[in-house]
Amino acid sequence: MAKVTAKELIEEFDLELVNENDDIVFRAITTSDISRPGMEMAGYFTYYPAKRIQLLGKTEMTFFSQLSDEDKKDRMDRLSTYDTPGIILSRDMEAPPELINAANEVGVPILISKITTTRLSSQLTTYLETQLAPMTAIHGVLIDIYGIGVMITGSSGVGKSETALDLVRRGHRLVADDSVEIKQEHDGVLVGSAPDLIKHLLEIRGLGIINVMTLFGAGAVRNYKRIGLVIHLELWDQKKQYDRLGLDEEKMKIFDTEIPKITVPVRPGRNLAVIIEVAAMNFRLKRMGINAAQQFTERLNDVIEDGDKEEY
Repeated sequence: MAKVTAKELIEEFDLELVNENDDIVFRAITTSDISRPGMEMAGYFTYYPAKRIQLLGKTEMTFFSQLSDEDKKDRMDRLSTYDTPGIILSRDMEAPPELINAANEVGVPILISKITTTRLSSQLTTYLETQLAPMTAIHGVLIDIYGIGVMITGSSGVGKSETALDLVRRGHRLVADDSVEIKQEHDGVLVGSAPDLIKHLLEIRGLGIINVMTLFGAGAVRNYKRIGLVIHLELWDQKKQYDRLGLDEEKMKIFDTEIPKITVPVRPGRNLAVIIEVAAMNFRLKRMGINAAQQFTERLNDVIEDGDKEEY
């Protein structure tokens, strides 16, 4: 399971740790949901989401300041549990002693941010969703072609990396070669990147490993890209019937998301880079509502219908 620690939040958002024990910053955060415990401050803990980060803003702390000493201690004791990954105070507010004592007792990190509550909540949610998103790795190449993230898959030796090199020479940008790490950041959104070890590198049989950024410049690479299209390369099979109109739409399912997939047969004489480039452009046209295959089919049907009418 993916996780983030309070230490990472401190480094990312420049937070201040209130606790004296530095070891508690390694407590795991496993959900991207943020809780603002307004109802809990009023004493309602029936549905308290203890496993979320608790964000205390000016509203919560103003209400807390009006409570009796007994209620203050009760609220903070119940707010700080062994499951609570962290409590953050926004607007550079000072942590009350009741909170410090309760948090230290169970090892909950107390963090202070100078950012406003709403802005901090938005930034935390975005960061945690990215870091905690489910991830998988797929053997293939990811290229940014005209703004479309195109993942090229196929068996080893079919020519994925060589095609990627040709596409980079034509002005497109490499994201990952050989292994594409894919995260589902939101429903229907898959983002691919390269493992740090092989970032910006291409392996070409006969040449070895080349650094694309060094050879072609920083404009030839990018660190991540949303995946919009999958193109699967396979050796030409004379017995197989390939789609010649483009009406059949295949899908590749990754996590809960289905991505359009095109199967391209490979044989000598076919310029794969040009084919994939045109496939990306045609995919953009389809998203704009222009489907050449559909238009051709409709025109063909019209011709057939007109021919039938002339016979009568």
